[in-house]
Amino acid sequence: MSATDGFVVVDKAGAMTSHDVVAVGRRVLGTRKVGHAGTLDPMATGILILGFGHGTRLLQYITDGDKSYRATIALGAATITDDVEGEAISRASKSDLDAITDADIQRDLSSMRGVISQRPSSVSAVKVDGKRAHERVRAGEVFELASREVTISQLDVLEIRRTDDAIQIDIEVTCSAGTFIRAIARDLGTSLKVGGHLTFLRRTRVASFGEDVANTFEKFKAGEFKTLGLVDVARSIFQLRDLNAEEAKELSFGRKISASPSAGIYAAISSSNELIALLENQDEGAKPIAVFTPAN
Repeated sequence: MSATDGFVVVDKAGAMTSHDVVAVGRRVLGTRKVGHAGTLDPMATGILILGFGHGTRLLQYITDGDKSYRATIALGAATITDDVEGEAISRASKSDLDAITDADIQRDLSSMRGVISQRPSSVSAVKVDGKRAHERVRAGEVFELASREVTISQLDVLEIRRTDDAIQIDIEVTCSAGTFIRAIARDLGTSLKVGGHLTFLRRTRVASFGEDVANTFEKFKAGEFKTLGLVDVARSIFQLRDLNAEEAKELSFGRKISASPSAGIYAAISSSNELIALLENQDEGAKPIAVFTPAN
């Protein structure tokens, strides 16, 4: 392993795709082996984690972690994309909006906390018959994706503001992977019978990585950024197992070692603080499921 393996936490700007950030990463990092953990919509800003070199092999585990967001919901109109960038498909009257109380909003949002069944937005990255759902919608298809189980551990109302044609609600959310914040806006509008969509979205945390370690997109693009090493990231997301020299050697050859203390994936760390492998107990031993320092 070398400095060509690791991670960059980028604060994505608006009006760009996650793939746009990856493309910049390939240029500034000097490698095509760059990926990201968790897509952000073009309208969204915030935490996007890039992995490069061997770092791409850990991205799936980061993506599976909880995420936190700040968002603004607008009640009063439903849109085809469930956000402000889509065409309005229904609008509520002022009298209907005036009839909704703050308590109504709090009650219906509270019902979304916990383990719930949520239908993803049709303009999402979810694949339908091998094609992204958002591509099908933009090609004129009309359909609904199947609901899935997600966990929303935090859904707090920060502020409620009222205008002549909308109710704006600022929220803070912590949720499991696969949760759609736009779907929260859509479902709140549906339950209150006035329509709802998202007007602002910012991701503030992915797994253990927050705004405090993020590089601005401008500095990233200019090549002025800090990286995180494989071992630092592995320590933050996995159980740890310290290796002796013999164990490190066996794992570098892809061989099993003695079983780890409990179930789950372990990051196997050498005495020289290198990530040697990821381990999982199998057949009365700990088997490497990914080796990062193969034997020469």
